[in-house]
Amino acid sequence: MAENVTLARPYAEAAFQLAKGAGNGAVLSAWSQSLGRMAAVAATAEMGECVANPRLTPDQLAKLFADVVGEGLSAEQRNFVHVLVDNERLSVLPEIAQLFEELKNSHEGSKDADVESAFPMDDAAVQSLVADLERKFNCKIKATVRVVPELIGGVRIAIGDEVIDASVRGKLAAMATALKN
Repeated sequence: MAENVTLARPYAEAAFQLAKGAGNGAVLSAWSQSLGRMAAVAATAEMGECVANPRLTPDQLAKLFADVVGEGLSAEQRNFVHVLVDNERLSVLPEIAQLFEELKNSHEGSKDADVESAFPMDDAAVQSLVADLERKFNCKIKATVRVVPELIGGVRIAIGDEVIDASVRGKLAAMATALKN
């Protein structure tokens, strides 16, 4: 995994600089969405078979890949696909997309939050939680909320490398650890 991130970093930075050079946030968002679609396509087993097929030329593979990703790829994004194919880097597209998102969020002064809740949260509760997190982290927070019944109660929040575990399951695990020591 670390090797893939190392391989992906220069491509993510190049894509980010290209998108940022356009001068508006809409282009950054368009690149973000396109890279997400490309990453999903690159991660499929079928595309893996196409990449490994020696009968496909790089031009054919790039065209096939762009066609599968779908309409809406700009000329720069199609050229980006060609560069990835020529350098045999389609397999690191998931890492490229993730690194691009981190660069985009840093540029915009925001962070992604993965919120796991034991029960469905209504919009008011999510907005209140996001407001509290924005005060704590002093930046804009983009929250993705998932229901994870195994938490028993409460929430678990992951923002970057920091995890806030306010779940019943987490508290029970902490108690079990304390009792063992």
